[in-house]
Amino acid sequence: MGTRESDEQGRGTGRRAVLGAAVLGAGGAVLGLPGAARAAQGATAGGQQGDGQQGGGRKGGGLKSLPVPTIVGHRGASGYRPEHTFGSYDLALDLGAHVVEAGDVVPTKDGHLVCRHEPEIGGTTDVADHPEFAARRTTKTLDGVPTTGWFTEDFTLAELKTLRAVERIPANRPHNTLYNGRWEIPTFEEVLKWQDEQTRKRGRQVWIYPETKHPTYFRKLGLGLEERIAALLRKYGKDKKDSPVILQSFEPSSVQRLHRLVGNPLVVLLSDAPSRPWDFVEAGDPRTVADLITPKGLKEIASYAQGIGPTVDLVIPKDADGNLTKPSTLVRDAHAAGLILHPYTVRNENPFLPPAFRKGTAADAYGDVFGVFQAYFATGIDGIFTDNADAGLLAREDFLSGPRRNR
Repeated sequence: MGTRESDEQGRGTGRRAVLGAAVLGAGGAVLGLPGAARAAQGATAGGQQGDGQQGGGRKGGGLKSLPVPTIVGHRGASGYRPEHTFGSYDLALDLGAHVVEAGDVVPTKDGHLVCRHEPEIGGTTDVADHPEFAARRTTKTLDGVPTTGWFTEDFTLAELKTLRAVERIPANRPHNTLYNGRWEIPTFEEVLKWQDEQTRKRGRQVWIYPETKHPTYFRKLGLGLEERIAALLRKYGKDKKDSPVILQSFEPSSVQRLHRLVGNPLVVLLSDAPSRPWDFVEAGDPRTVADLITPKGLKEIASYAQGIGPTVDLVIPKDADGNLTKPSTLVRDAHAAGLILHPYTVRNENPFLPPAFRKGTAADAYGDVFGVFQAYFATGIDGIFTDNADAGLLAREDFLSGPRRNR
């Protein structure tokens, strides 16, 4: 199965001072935040910000009310805090993110839903420091890949609540390790309550963007995700087409199942072109992502979803050296099918940037992320996932205001 880690390759880097303080800052006390706040300024409670022709929110409720291009806080503000924690989610809102990806959803042994990037939690929690759970370390085959560690489906919710989150990529984000152990694993229900609390507190509608993780794998274990998610959305009155909850999955059959269960806006995630969604592998469907991004494939997706979330490499392919080439026709073709595009993921650190945009060699240093954002915005995408919402908003402001004047 494709993941959002396919764009985490490369080396290099240099830090952008205007953003670097965000790693150390607390809450909104971040250099660059005033500019980011200006970039998000003007959003109404429904998220509208002018008309679509000017790149603001489009008229109408629901998905069309989001500003364009939309800045999605990837797993919160994961460039600055351990991902999928309320610390990360809160900071994403403080930085001005239009939408927060609050929940990669996986189940517990007793059927609760929690928010972790993967069911294997050895790299995102302190579970290895808990001797009482040492015997639960095991190897499983996850979507065809042998994976060793600790898995959420082997823990009750009460047991998971004894763990604390840690930084997933400390080599690239050593400053984030300062916050290791500060936050527990949130449940999806807690996220839905948090969304309402933050909407009241901030005086604007907070949007979230949960993902079903490995849904075929969990369905075979008797822990189907879609029905559990739908039940919670109905409980909190968030299962309608104009609800501020966008649901996404790398498995088209999961999105189709959600389409039958709820009215929420839905997005099919797409990994690299040669890959096959895992539900296709299990079902013997020979199609690849390359087949799904043809006009025919996109038309089929549009029959049950409102958007796609392609890896950025499907929007602008890279050459053998990792440099950006000419944009593909994906944006044009998806729009022709009536689909929005929210590609993933832009990160500040040079190892995750194309070589031409890197500065220096330190593994945790920043490159020219603003140049990368401009390249993707210029393709006409409707939004983008980023670990660094403040950078995304400043880049968005630059893009919408046109070429900067010489000073």
